[in-house]
Amino acid sequence: MLGEFVTLSSDGGIGTIRLDRPPMNALNTRIQEELRAAAHAAAADADIRAVVVYGGEKVFAAGADITEFTTMTYQDMTLRAEALSSAFDAIARIGKPVVAAVTGYALGGGCELALACDWRVVAEDARLGQPEIKLGLIPGAGGTQRMARLIGPARAKDLIFTGRMVDAAEAVRIGLADRVAPAADVYRTAVELVRPYANGPAFALRAAKLAIDGGLGMDLASGLAWESQLFAGLFATDDRIEGATAFGEKRAPKFTGR
Repeated sequence: MLGEFVTLSSDGGIGTIRLDRPPMNALNTRIQEELRAAAHAAAADADIRAVVVYGGEKVFAAGADITEFTTMTYQDMTLRAEALSSAFDAIARIGKPVVAAVTGYALGGGCELALACDWRVVAEDARLGQPEIKLGLIPGAGGTQRMARLIGPARAKDLIFTGRMVDAAEAVRIGLADRVAPAADVYRTAVELVRPYANGPAFALRAAKLAIDGGLGMDLASGLAWESQLFAGLFATDDRIEGATAFGEKRAPKFTGR
């Protein structure tokens, strides 16, 4: 699938959502909507079993296109804000393992896009942050919510209140990133992280992601009930039968994603 700024390709069960809006992959309205379309396409393609979100060798995404903000009124943004947030939420709702491959900068909306993924592999020289406060704003596409859930409210407040950037070492230390690699190896490392899922039990992986992500917004009793429903539903899948059969036969399962 080819958009003006976002493409979706697939190789060996791994889909790549590639941002390509030089020089900094600024996330204007067009790229936001193309990200939404790519996310929906990746979710719907049964041949894609895991996803890498990648901005290229130099930069992941340096934030929103601030030039669009200069002429926007409160009324304009009231109409646009929900669509902005939901475009990134479409990435989070892909029912498959998703990893961000971060080179260069992941700032503002770029950091929020990375936060919408399940994991973040970052380059050794990467910089991540939410600098919106320096524009008299706050993150508006999930940053205040996903960051606080990921690294805790105190650390999230530190980054969001100050607008400071963190390097790769600090990002890993506080849980904002999961792996660090040389810039030239970031994409390959991200692919290797999700490669095991390309032949995994697709419905079980989807259910696990739904259980974890959905349960974060529930009380414990509701989360346990949600988990039970998803668990029971997997008994209708071929992969559940194959998993049990392979266990009894003492061999590795051959999942088909059905």
